[in-house]
Amino acid sequence: MPPPIPRFLKLALDTPLDIEFDYRWQPQWADDSPPRIGQLAQVPFGRRQVVGLIVAIHESSDHAAEKIRDITAIRHQLPPLSSHWMALSRFAADYYQRPLGEVALPCLPKNLRALKSTALDTALKKTAATPQTANSTATLGPELNADQKAAVDAISAASDYSVTLLFGVTGSGKTEVYLRSAEKVLEREKQQGIHAQVLMLVPEINLTPQLENSVRARFPGMNVVSLHSQLSEGERTRSWLSAHLGHASIVLGTRLSVLASMPNLKLIIVDEEHDPSYKQQEGLRYSARDLAIWRARDLNIPIVIGSATPSMESWHHAESGRYRKLVLAQRAATQAVLPNISLIDMERIKATEGLSPPLVAALRERLARGEQSLLFLNRRGYAPVVHCDACGWISNCQRCTAFMVLHKPEKRLRCHHCSLELKIPSSCPTCGNVDLQPLGRGTQRIEEHLQVLFPEARVLRIDADSTRKKGSAQAAFATVHRGEVDILLGTQMVAKGHDFQRLTLVGVINPDTALFSHDYRAGERLFAQLMQVAGRAGRAARMSQSEVMVQTRYAQHPLYRALLAHDFPGFAAATLEERRSAGLPPFVFQAMLRAESTTLTKALEFLQQARELLPHPGIVINDPVPVAMTRVANVERAQLLLESPARGALQSFLKLWVQELRKQPARLRWTLEVDPIDI
Repeated sequence: MPPPIPRFLKLALDTPLDIEFDYRWQPQWADDSPPRIGQLAQVPFGRRQVVGLIVAIHESSDHAAEKIRDITAIRHQLPPLSSHWMALSRFAADYYQRPLGEVALPCLPKNLRALKSTALDTALKKTAATPQTANSTATLGPELNADQKAAVDAISAASDYSVTLLFGVTGSGKTEVYLRSAEKVLEREKQQGIHAQVLMLVPEINLTPQLENSVRARFPGMNVVSLHSQLSEGERTRSWLSAHLGHASIVLGTRLSVLASMPNLKLIIVDEEHDPSYKQQEGLRYSARDLAIWRARDLNIPIVIGSATPSMESWHHAESGRYRKLVLAQRAATQAVLPNISLIDMERIKATEGLSPPLVAALRERLARGEQSLLFLNRRGYAPVVHCDACGWISNCQRCTAFMVLHKPEKRLRCHHCSLELKIPSSCPTCGNVDLQPLGRGTQRIEEHLQVLFPEARVLRIDADSTRKKGSAQAAFATVHRGEVDILLGTQMVAKGHDFQRLTLVGVINPDTALFSHDYRAGERLFAQLMQVAGRAGRAARMSQSEVMVQTRYAQHPLYRALLAHDFPGFAAATLEERRSAGLPPFVFQAMLRAESTTLTKALEFLQQARELLPHPGIVINDPVPVAMTRVANVERAQLLLESPARGALQSFLKLWVQELRKQPARLRWTLEVDPIDI
């Protein structure tokens, strides 16, 4: 006798309610396919229809039958999401204290969650399996040096769970190690009759096309797809389906792709693992690197995290033996060596429009030799502020505790926090003085000065303002790679991942502000940023020695002394010792409760009440304080920091605490972030 047909389904829906909802499934025909866990289903919710995820199937329900509504439709055309994918979503929901529906559903393409399945059906038809072809036209990679070969052998030999930190100097050929390791893993699994998959994560969207081109050239017979936010919804749906159906052998993507469905995943690679871009700052505030490590452990597969400047957490784990550390100590290109780094003491040397005479001379020398230079200034716009000498007025944002930045080419003042734009005033709003002056320098102002200094030079600025259009960043970097740029000027967009073969000079302008930040991670980020941008120079064997020149007023600072020696291990050891003494991560675990309200008083009062909700032995809950950027878009913000030496104790407390917080009257908006990276 056949088993009874399951009638009651539990669904996760994309709502703030931390519960799963019961629905009834009744077959319309005798041969109707029964529902399965991991399928999507359309259901009534209130007065509207929504798409949810089936997470459990039961023969009965605790709710009265007349109160349970019927399933509208089940998306049978889409194979169910795997139990491992469901486990990953549930872990993320539990660890980051969010409802399962708010985790599992937003990470799916919108076309899968649309009420009409037309777009899904169309995408499924277009996502037919790509036949495997011989790799006869594959681009051959460069010959590996001893360090690279040892790394590839060690990574590809692992089949069970392990975390490998690939620590290599900039230009040491980490990408080549990734490609060779992926190739060996895919080939090994193929010999066992398995069509395996590899996930490669990168921190920035503008790095994805460069890596994608390298992968496609190396694996021309394989299905390679990308997943990132700049894809159209149709492109993203087809890429996601290709991964979900097992057609894609390699998936490249930014942080969201860590939640992609990949049923045959055998290797995960996280490039530039230290990068803050891996931490989502809205909605589910997850760390893609940390979820990737959990996913690898759940699947019992190896994961490689690589960086020239690892995060303090990863370095600590590697030094303590929790992670395996593989070192690439030399640059991959024959005769390519690390650049010489020098400090320009701005206390003694006067600069003109932000550029010191030694740096200008070095730029002129590279122009004469036909080599490329890069100037790094992590501040876009023309000037950070406009001010009046007569009365002291400055261009404050009306809605934020921030300055409005001068964007001279657009003739606008723009707030980089709330996007408010105003015309540049013709006179001081306070005293009427018409002689308003820009204060400080951004990339636009440096670009203007470079064009005056070197009218014959081809100057290109790359920042968030110059690359707003889709594909513009990729086109700009292609121009640099073709050698059609003499001086590249940019923000952090140019600092990492790019292999500029003709670049022999890097100049760093005004990096000192990070030295005095309230955020304890600021020094770590500055060192990583400077090491990464310095690594853009001298990546190929050139006739001249590459050089990095850093303009600073604090030439004796320990951070700069470590930078001069390319000494990341020394910098990391000193930083970790400071954090151990101060009781900071990775030696404690943190969570941050943030509140937003119309007044700062209300936000602080809410946090103080939250602080007193539950007893918290073993958990330190600090006093509520305003956020450093207190007001954004007329919303006042405050925060409450929780700390514990034990991750488990903190998690147990947070679970109960969040339940109590959700019971409080909804007087304002609050969010909880686990493992915050901005304090």
